[in-house]
Amino acid sequence: MSLTDAQRAEIAAHAKETSATRRPTVPALEAMLYEPQEVLDHGFLRVIDYMGDDAAVVQAARVSYGRGTRKVSEDAGLIRYLMRHRHSSPFEMCEIKFHVKLPIFIARQWIRHRMASVNEYSARYSILDSEFYLPAPEHMAAQSEVNRQGRGDVLGSEAAADVLDILRNDAMRTYSNYEKMLDTDEGYGLARELARINLTLNTYTQWYWKIDLHNLMHFLALRLDPHAQYEIRAYAEVMLKVLHAWLPQTATAFEEYRRGAVTFSASMMKVVRRMLAGETVEREGTGLSKREWDEMMATLKG
Repeated sequence: MSLTDAQRAEIAAHAKETSATRRPTVPALEAMLYEPQEVLDHGFLRVIDYMGDDAAVVQAARVSYGRGTRKVSEDAGLIRYLMRHRHSSPFEMCEIKFHVKLPIFIARQWIRHRMASVNEYSARYSILDSEFYLPAPEHMAAQSEVNRQGRGDVLGSEAAADVLDILRNDAMRTYSNYEKMLDTDEGYGLARELARINLTLNTYTQWYWKIDLHNLMHFLALRLDPHAQYEIRAYAEVMLKVLHAWLPQTATAFEEYRRGAVTFSASMMKVVRRMLAGETVEREGTGLSKREWDEMMATLKG
């Protein structure tokens, strides 16, 4: 990860600052504040600010006037109940703000999660750094034959090396042209908002991303899924660690009822009940498509 010495000094200075507060704080997350967690080859994710803790979720659910005197086990039980029955509004009371450095093509996936506040590095105002995401060989895979938006088998070492050269050379060439278009002495002095349009999608950008807990968990439920693209999943894995540090009871309930759970349709539940009654069930006549049947059976077999 390429942080300059000046950037590291700025982060270190920020981390030394303290403020007196009457708000609840979380020691495990306080220890992570501002520290960049490395992701991919040049990316990072760091927590800038947060509001609330597990007790804030409970307080909102009970609409109490204080943090309450109930046992931790009772609070954990309520959080699990809320998660299990999809009562989302108490989780919306907690918020977190991240600073993320990520490739542009991942940013374009990420921005599809619209229930967040985003402020991105402006390439109209500033000049982007010459940093590009290049996949590791184990992630250089061919198009999947069964999933139109996923990867299949990993490329052979020779093919992977060739593709890596293409990605690297294209990125470096377009960035060189970007610099030439910007250069006012030996280039064209082109406006930054125009010069940027030729850059490759693996160029890194940065943004601040603030989101409430409910929508964060929705993001994680989708982006931690094995079918999600590896690169965005790498960021989601780091965010999951943050969630466990920030709200351990909520994170445990999330792992149990969201990440580790599955949803069956009404027709699937009829099939499962017939199977539990000892009946041998064939797909024909169940109303399930072959894909639905295969997905259900794969889930049941684990």
